[in-house]
Amino acid sequence: IDRLHRASVRLPRFHGDPTCSPTRAALMTGRYSTRTGVWHTVMGRNMPRPEERMMPQLFADNGYATAIFGKWHLGDNFPFRPQDRGFQEVLIHGGGGVGQIPDYWGNDYVDDTYLHNARPQKFTGYCTDVFFGEATRFIEAHRHQPFFVYLPTNAPHAPYRVPAEWSAPYKSQVGGDAELATFYGMIANIDHNVGRLRRRLDELGLADNTLLIFMTDNGTARGATFTDNRGNDGKLV
Repeated sequence: IDRLHRASVRLPRFHGDPTCSPTRAALMTGRYSTRTGVWHTVMGRNMPRPEERMMPQLFADNGYATAIFGKWHLGDNFPFRPQDRGFQEVLIHGGGGVGQIPDYWGNDYVDDTYLHNARPQKFTGYCTDVFFGEATRFIEAHRHQPFFVYLPTNAPHAPYRVPAEWSAPYKSQVGGDAELATFYGMIANIDHNVGRLRRRLDELGLADNTLLIFMTDNGTARGATFTDNRGNDGKLV
């Protein structure tokens, strides 16, 4: 991600909403989130009005293959599902995070069952690896046509879970705070997958003809008391 940052056009005055669904609604529609009917994450406040025109619909109408892999959190039922909003391939967990009430019972980040085109399907591996792996497969299958891939991971959202090999390098750096080590391990796993995706785009000859946009929905998943977003000069980055 640091290499991507150094090679990218950066938007330092880009602002998101305080919670995730409003930011996602604004991203998908290009409109101020409250105008879409979304101002929170629960109790029906996370579902953009059905008449809102969304980015995947515009891409699909213009010949793009469209897909989402990961977290949607803009409605779990018709007519709010991603497949109702222009996505042609859909692989998502339910609700706002893996293991939440709308999600498939028993999901815990590893070897979970996700909704693949509206049908439950069992996958092997850690959630972030699965979502990036399936997104890469989709890109490979559609590399000869325009494509739009939305890849919103649920990590590093709580609950904090990651295979031990990812958290182990951080345990000695955080004073025995196992939860913080796990949080950093989840971020390291995302970083690894971003690198894998970029390499594959390059191998497929797509790197110079693909816009890769990396962003977060509402900043750190735990707040400034849990992790520090400031650079060495003390300024927020």
